[in-house]
Amino acid sequence: MPPINLLVKPASGQCNLHCEYCFYCDLTQKREQASYGMMTEETLDNMMRRVFSFAEHDVTIAYQGGEPTLRGLDFFRLSVELQKKYNTRHLPVHNALQTNGTLLTREWAQFFRENRFLLGVSLDGTKETNDAFRLTKAGKSSYSAVQHGIELLESEGVDFNILTVVHARTARNIGKVYGAFRRRGLRYLQFIPCLDPLGETPGSHPYSLTPKAYGDFLCRLFDCWWQDIEKGEFVSIRQFDNYVQMLLGIPPESCGMSGVCSLQNVVEADGGVYPCDFYVTDRYSLGNVNDNSFEEIYQKREELRFIEESLVPDEECKSCEWRGLCGNGCKRYREPRREDGSFQRNFFCESYRQFFSYAYPRLRAAAMELSRRAPR
Repeated sequence: MPPINLLVKPASGQCNLHCEYCFYCDLTQKREQASYGMMTEETLDNMMRRVFSFAEHDVTIAYQGGEPTLRGLDFFRLSVELQKKYNTRHLPVHNALQTNGTLLTREWAQFFRENRFLLGVSLDGTKETNDAFRLTKAGKSSYSAVQHGIELLESEGVDFNILTVVHARTARNIGKVYGAFRRRGLRYLQFIPCLDPLGETPGSHPYSLTPKAYGDFLCRLFDCWWQDIEKGEFVSIRQFDNYVQMLLGIPPESCGMSGVCSLQNVVEADGGVYPCDFYVTDRYSLGNVNDNSFEEIYQKREELRFIEESLVPDEECKSCEWRGLCGNGCKRYREPRREDGSFQRNFFCESYRQFFSYAYPRLRAAAMELSRRAPR
């Protein structure tokens, strides 16, 4: 039994911001019940009891949304207590939380530090690029509130990284975005390409990212990253870190880079379980932690063949020289499906071809240097 991962949505899709590109807001409109409200203490208890009964190795519990902090700090205090109660075999437990950062207080930050939570904070770069599509529900800027949240985390010594959505505006201004992060002292970064609504042909929204724009973005970001490496200043960019690991023969930890969907358990506020954050719709329901054991949930996953269908590459991918690094990509970027139900080639295929052709020699050099420094 591999380590088990839970991605928990304590506030369902509810959020205090209105991000135009939010893929989860789109998903909620594609299911019978848009919001499942707030997770009850009973559902939280059932989830913890069942997961620690099932797990044999590490347990990772990541809280997302919507905005998970809307559920209130007492919910997370209870979560930690229930972990202690049910983890009778003393398995390693890792807690994480993804937040927009606008509701954080010193009390939250102290709790995260004391309980060793790893945080991800969503920030789309500069004020201009962040506020292009990440506004409050009143249409106001969210930038200053996010910066205040980051300052609180820093002052309390909380480990965190920055998650940036790559949309049309951030892609065009990546030099400014990267420079702003570096001046701010932010050194742990993730960049996630924007998703168009599920089932739509990409490209029709102001935030939409074209393959050419994403390819140019990757090349410019890599140049910024490489310049820092040459100066001896390390910045962690998750995507590039994974490519270097892969060249060293280490499997990627990032979902979507290994050529197959990873084993995930997304738990909605009502206890419903789904196989992937990008597919929390009625069609992909695996069961409910209030009613089903994880043995039953895993059996349903096998019946749906959710993971297996991600293994089938597009015909053109089979002979591609970059397939070992690309891995076909996340299947969500291969939507919408063809009429026969098969997945298309990755929408960003040409982006990756452009990037690997441009950056591969330096990626390989970075891998060789790491290998040289590794203890023998």
